[in-house]
Amino acid sequence: MYGFLRFFRYILVIFLLVLFSSSAVAKMTPRDYVDKYSNLAVKEMKRSGVPASITLSQGMLESNFGNSKLAIEANNHFGIKCHNDWTGKTMHRDDDRPNECFRSYKSVLESYTDHSNFLRERSRYEFLFELKSTDYKGWSYGLKKAGYATDPNYPKRLIKLIEDYELYKYDIELDEKDLRTNDDFVKVSVRKNIDGFVIDIEDRHEVKYNNGVKYIEVEEGDSFELISEEFGMRPWEIYTYNDLDANASVKKYRYLYIQPKKGRANRSYSFHILKHSETLHYLSQKYGVKLRKIYKFNNFEKGYEPTAGTKIYLRKKH
Repeated sequence: MYGFLRFFRYILVIFLLVLFSSSAVAKMTPRDYVDKYSNLAVKEMKRSGVPASITLSQGMLESNFGNSKLAIEANNHFGIKCHNDWTGKTMHRDDDRPNECFRSYKSVLESYTDHSNFLRERSRYEFLFELKSTDYKGWSYGLKKAGYATDPNYPKRLIKLIEDYELYKYDIELDEKDLRTNDDFVKVSVRKNIDGFVIDIEDRHEVKYNNGVKYIEVEEGDSFELISEEFGMRPWEIYTYNDLDANASVKKYRYLYIQPKKGRANRSYSFHILKHSETLHYLSQKYGVKLRKIYKFNNFEKGYEPTAGTKIYLRKKH
């Protein structure tokens, strides 16, 4: 009996040592986090315009360097809550209030992509994309101003992470010219494994840029569904990004945006004199500006169509 107890204790000690050893190995350091996800942050910067330093510092801060329960069990690295438009899996935990709903992802890749889309698709963050992509301080304070976090020291904490780990080195200055000549998204056909999540990228369309927004030329045989599937978009996104209703015909359009249009036109185009047969939707597509913004800049009611010769403002309200 004594021998059995000694053997049992020995097995128990070995088990505990293995358990604690595994936990220690699993815990990521800040440098581990940067090394593992910096390429993904740069990829998202080139896709969406969100600076890589901002993405990395937010991911590090919100996920405790990938070690938080939300990051480990739900792959949520940015603390993004469910909100009304989330239809995916969820995870509940205490935050500002008890038992709050957070988004749950299949992979860290999905979390990073959703973070970029979250910033691009919400009007309160639009002003951030007017800043240079190398202005990490402006972005840090802008995120707090837009209400991303309630912590009054949130900007300083992001900036400290960026400077301590030199995350600014991953940023590049993006403007319309740079984006148009970016080859990272032009007819690629590769198979990548990011964070254990295999993605096939095989686009039929060449991705181009207008006003810093990605678009494709419509080809014979295209449909909204096929384009959405090709670029990994949710069914409603292609319609929303192009200000179209569900009954629209793809054959009527030469170009379609595959990410949200900007809140204003390029600095070179402050206004446009409307020509015969041109519509406000046409101008929205031509200049890569959200249609609702054109209505707002010009004090038009939704659905109103001005006559030829009208001066249409594209950057600010008049």
